[in-house]
Amino acid sequence: MNDERFDIERPDMAAEPADEEQDELYEHFSIVADKGQSPLRLDKYLTCRMEHCSRNRIQTAADEGNILVNGTPAKASYKVKPLDRISIVMPYPRREVEIIAQDIPLDILYEDDDLLIVNKAAGMVVHPGHGNYDGTLVNALTWHLRNLPLFQDGDMRAGLVHRIDKDTSGILVVAKNEHAHARLAKQFFDHSITRRYVALVWGNFDEDEGTITGNIGRSPKDRLQMCVFPDGSDGKHAVTHWRVLKRYGYVTLVECRLETGRTHQIRVHMQWTGHPLFGDARYGGDRILKGTTFAKYRQFIENCFAAMPRQALHAKCLGFIHPTTRQEVFFDSPLPDDFRTVIERWDKYAESSIRNE
Repeated sequence: MNDERFDIERPDMAAEPADEEQDELYEHFSIVADKGQSPLRLDKYLTCRMEHCSRNRIQTAADEGNILVNGTPAKASYKVKPLDRISIVMPYPRREVEIIAQDIPLDILYEDDDLLIVNKAAGMVVHPGHGNYDGTLVNALTWHLRNLPLFQDGDMRAGLVHRIDKDTSGILVVAKNEHAHARLAKQFFDHSITRRYVALVWGNFDEDEGTITGNIGRSPKDRLQMCVFPDGSDGKHAVTHWRVLKRYGYVTLVECRLETGRTHQIRVHMQWTGHPLFGDARYGGDRILKGTTFAKYRQFIENCFAAMPRQALHAKCLGFIHPTTRQEVFFDSPLPDDFRTVIERWDKYAESSIRNE
């Protein structure tokens, strides 16, 4: 693959919604040096052979280990030799389509010269994909950051280094320049980011905390679903740590900490252990799985589903090393109104159940 356009700072993830970032490297550009190639610095060599790509961008990619020569990361000062195979790899696929800027309000929790922290509402798609070609977070970012070089090309996923599902609410970090994007993307790829979610799941737990380990891959029965391959025969290694925040008997409020970032990881791991997320239509949590058959209880659950017609999952906390200051930063997103409403209803239901015992 030889592409004149080098998308070093622009994540371009698969069209399917996902809980978190992809954990693999994608080749964006490759070229083989001529047999008669004389020694030449790698950054200068690539600048001469790639359009729309500055020497600074190439140097940034090399500094972050994203330029390989014969399969090994190489510095910008490396001298290219005859028949060297040079490739540029990033932890996201190449972009596919262009987008337009749209003036859509954003809930920005924090912003500086390098990044911004967005609190994404449930129902908003992170980036364009099949059936969602506008009205996405990226359309909004392209408008709000339109004066920055990174957001002036109509890029499909400018600035993004990770993503969350359309119907998952919560916190996302967005890079505002090439330097910040390269360093943030590397932290996500290395799994050094701190990510904590809050979820309401069906059922009770015997323990107060635990760890779920099981490969996650696309389901052979339904391409829109992911599933666990416990024998490791397919999928990718995935680890989710959880702890109980509050028990309601029929459902439990838990905190999930991701050690890896696989597609639908929390939703799939919880479903696999018998605790689908409350309201999760894709993984069977949108029906009564625990509790009585009384009409009053059924009505209570239906009212909860109506108040939050989505999976009960919120990306609450995000921590990482700031790309410029190199200091650890930590951000927190409050539970949205729909999630809080459902929790309050379960609080009242639990109190009522105790009084009636």
